[in-house]
Amino acid sequence: MPRPPRPPRPPVPPRPSRPRIALVADPTSTEGCAEYLAQAVELLTGAPPVRVDARHFAAGGTGRGVPDDDGRLRLRVPDTGLDLVPDAVLLYEIPPHRRRSLAAFQLLLEEYDVVTLGTGATAWRAATEKDLTLARFRRDGVAHMETVVLSRPDPAEAVAAFDKLGGDVWARPVVGTGGGDTFHLTTREAVERATGFYARARTDWLLSRDAGNITADGRRHQFRVFVLDGRVIHAREHLQSEPDTPCNTCQGAVPVFIDPDELSPRLAELAVAATASVGLPFAGVDLAEEHGGVVFEVNVQPAFVDGELEKAAVPYVRAHLDALTEPRPNPVTLSEEPHAWVTKPSTSGIGGVIT
Repeated sequence: MPRPPRPPRPPVPPRPSRPRIALVADPTSTEGCAEYLAQAVELLTGAPPVRVDARHFAAGGTGRGVPDDDGRLRLRVPDTGLDLVPDAVLLYEIPPHRRRSLAAFQLLLEEYDVVTLGTGATAWRAATEKDLTLARFRRDGVAHMETVVLSRPDPAEAVAAFDKLGGDVWARPVVGTGGGDTFHLTTREAVERATGFYARARTDWLLSRDAGNITADGRRHQFRVFVLDGRVIHAREHLQSEPDTPCNTCQGAVPVFIDPDELSPRLAELAVAATASVGLPFAGVDLAEEHGGVVFEVNVQPAFVDGELEKAAVPYVRAHLDALTEPRPNPVTLSEEPHAWVTKPSTSGIGGVIT
């Protein structure tokens, strides 16, 4: 017998004048980005965001995504009482080693066309896993220092790569954060020690030729350029007095702000190209001006430092608010059969598997 026609969907109610913003972050992170973003939300909307522990929506978490009556996404965490239909989701400050566990949640946000810059699990992975970043740069012609990827090498293989790269290299894991497991290596003995270090950590790693990014007074320096929607919104130079230490602010480097208009056009061009290469709408790109300009890394969720509330956090949040005023596709329309992720047992911790 033919199925009777489905009744028309009720009209989607207008969004409230004050948007409901969910700030989904991992509280185990010590970077403090969520605090900057919360301040930015309150500054722009007059109300704080709803804080959500990202671990609830990671694989194995207790968070659930269910369709609301009007076809929008409702987020629920039964054991905390969270029950929210967000207008926008700020998905930020997720430690690199935990990002892959949020891939199903990102897909859910995308499926329901939730306003967020945090979808794109493939782009997250391409930027987080540095061997994949390297492959994108090679594909797209993004300038970078010569690099060799090592997968559990024996010391002789690592030393051979070191020699090939000129005997002055930086070693870093495929997935890492903050530069705490990154080393400047200038001797074969140091390479052998690094080989043992990464073997114990059970991680693949990279060796990159040193860029010689040293100032006239002997300090290591590099640039962090913030890119949003294909344009530079902020930049800073990092000055590191210990040239064998990574040029990260969390490793003691001093940040010096640069107005985007004063940034070298070559560095701006490279930062935008690197961000596009990995597929991100927003990123913090680390690069050097030596060798005609080279990119070291693309950060999915660049950390903020003092003074960057207005320069970086506010533009990031404003991009979400601006998107709320743009015409949006209709929310997800459920098929005649219940949507697969509603009915199948969950293995991902977000209420089911999207098919």
